[in-house]
Amino acid sequence: MTVSVVLFTSDLRLHDNPVLSAAVRGSDAVVPLFVDDDGVRAAGFDAPNRQAFLADCLTDLDSGLRARGGHLVVRSGDVVAEVCAVVSATGARQVHLAGGVSQYAARREGRLRAALDEIGCALSVHDAVVTALAPGAVTPADRDHYTVFTPYLRRWSEAGVREVVAAPRKIATPDVAPGTLPRRADVGGVSPGLMAGGETEGRKRLRQWLSGGIAGYEEGHDDLAGDATSRLSPFLHFGALSAVELIHAARREGSPGAQAFVRQLAWRDFHHQVLAARPASAHQDYRPRGDRWRDDEREIAAWRAGRTGYPLVDAAMRQLAHEGWMHNRGRMLVASFLTKTLYADWRTGARHFLDLLVDGDLANNQLNWQWMAGTGTDTRPNRVLNPVVQGKRFDPLGTYVGRWVPELAGLARGVVHEPWKLKPAERAALDYPEPIVDLAEGRARFERARGV
Repeated sequence: MTVSVVLFTSDLRLHDNPVLSAAVRGSDAVVPLFVDDDGVRAAGFDAPNRQAFLADCLTDLDSGLRARGGHLVVRSGDVVAEVCAVVSATGARQVHLAGGVSQYAARREGRLRAALDEIGCALSVHDAVVTALAPGAVTPADRDHYTVFTPYLRRWSEAGVREVVAAPRKIATPDVAPGTLPRRADVGGVSPGLMAGGETEGRKRLRQWLSGGIAGYEEGHDDLAGDATSRLSPFLHFGALSAVELIHAARREGSPGAQAFVRQLAWRDFHHQVLAARPASAHQDYRPRGDRWRDDEREIAAWRAGRTGYPLVDAAMRQLAHEGWMHNRGRMLVASFLTKTLYADWRTGARHFLDLLVDGDLANNQLNWQWMAGTGTDTRPNRVLNPVVQGKRFDPLGTYVGRWVPELAGLARGVVHEPWKLKPAERAALDYPEPIVDLAEGRARFERARGV
């Protein structure tokens, strides 16, 4: 009997999983393995919200495998040691793994390949599993990756994506102790409004999105109060949904909203190909601007707590704390406010996001922060988003602000984004801080620093 091991990482699904499908096709039995990796924990990426969502994903994955005759095997420790132990115990001849783009993923792959070679086991790494196109699948003529999104999108669209792979109907798993599944209930410090995880939940949300929200996405994706985005990013991050399947489904739907949604999936691939080519951009400026960032602890603490005195900024930060998720327009605004209005290091904001975001993906988080800080791939690196202007445009009635900053709920639309304009007695009655910085002064300070 031939045995293969599937090492699940960021592909926690049965549907459209080339890693699992290849293992099932190529062997008599498959060990579906997940390792609670010491390396991930040591790197500080096991934030509570992601731990809780991961527990949901693994429980659901195990349930789906059991319905097909198999089960998930869970181990904890060094990923290479645990994989090799399972290979030795089962006589597996091949390990299948989804390709990754981070420095850690590259080191993990290299260590696995070397260790497995020593015990006579092959490693097969599969591309276009975490992303729709593999990083490096399309490149410009004069360099190893695209630095501007629009030409990348053109080539990405022309290249097309692979076909969707059906979920295996049956999976035979050898006699291996399953180990202990993590439980959401055992994770402390989880945001109270964190959504449920798992492939089943993700596919339910996908069906609802395709039947309702996607058609209006182009017009409504910036409507903060309308909450008209898909909220599928956590499922993509953990691989509980496939970007390839989403693209095919959206293109079949065919509306302008679906086209705009596909464009966002292309942005995701764009950032992965940048990080694959420049792994150090996870912590170093992709395009250094000579910044000497300020480190005002009081201002940064106010930003984290949603107490800056700017209602839209505070609403978005409080949504992050409560849900472990934030609307994309809010992410852009709070990143601009921290890096340009407060002129604080983008790494400070990126770390706070990774501490809370359930979809905290290294490529997208770090490179979006760099984009907003003007140290990344943005062709307009010195743009500054004004929270008052953004509020009046994307939350004109103050509904989003009222939802997350209840002390401002009920204010008239004319002052909800500028509560400092209230009459003194009305202002004094609000348990809400004064602005921590004058917008004009903050912008002027940033422009001086950048030499604009």
